Amino acid sequence: MPSPQISGSISKSFDQLGRSVVNLIEELGHGGVLLWECLYWFFVGPRLGQPVRLRLIVSQMMEIGVSALPIVVIMAATIGVMQAIQGIYALGLFGAESRVGIGINLATVREFGPLITAILVAGRSGSALAARIGTMTINQEIDALNVMGINPVRYLVAPALLAMLIMVPALSLISMYIGMCAAGLYVQADLGISLAAYTKEAIDILSLDDLMHGLGKSVIFAVLIALIGVINGASVTGGAEGVGRVTTRSVVQSIAAIVFTDMVFAFIVTRI
Repeated sequence: MPSPQISGSISKSFDQLGRSVVNLIEELGHGGVLLWECLYWFFVGPRLGQPVRLRLIVSQMMEIGVSALPIVVIMAATIGVMQAIQGIYALGLFGAESRVGIGINLATVREFGPLITAILVAGRSGSALAARIGTMTINQEIDALNVMGINPVRYLVAPALLAMLIMVPALSLISMYIGMCAAGLYVQADLGISLAAYTKEAIDILSLDDLMHGLGKSVIFAVLIALIGVINGASVTGGAEGVGRVTTRSVVQSIAAIVFTDMVFAFIVTRI
């Protein structure tokens, strides 16, 4: 029979596992409720005379999208060149390096453009959203909004979610274009393939379904980033240290959710 110490350790492990599962289910339920409330304010709020404020949406769009544009462009160009380098090397083993544009364009539009953009937005804007909500929670500003009769979801969550839904796909589209252009420039310099030939190959190989595949994922990523940031910010405890903790947790959870969702989405779509 196992010793009492081993039995206690096993019981403690199962207890922690059970608590983690319960917390995960609670957070999923909280996320579902938040999404439903946001949709309610989007569509029903104007009829009640309480629309989501355009000024708040534009402010969030500037913070999420316009301010993030330089880093998105730099990263997209870097990833595009990296794909070109690796693609030319790999295909060169089979003497097919001239076909490198096919893999670059498909990978950029379907995978790397939306994925890299979402990870950057999660690290930059998702963490900022979690920190802002967490600070407001610690300072009891959320309670003050309720006392004043202002719904926190309509005032804080809905504008951030709508801004994410607009700007993450827009940034993904820019990321796709920049990535393909940067890769094309490297291919031209390395293999001597003209940009006109590279562009024609991209037009021939890419379809509207490929573009919708990438943009569809970016919409899902936007929802995940916004909801995870808000949920973590609202659950903060412990003052300034707690804000830092939930901010880090928000980034980790967002990136993990993005990568896992990307895998599931790619698996399902390629099997349909």
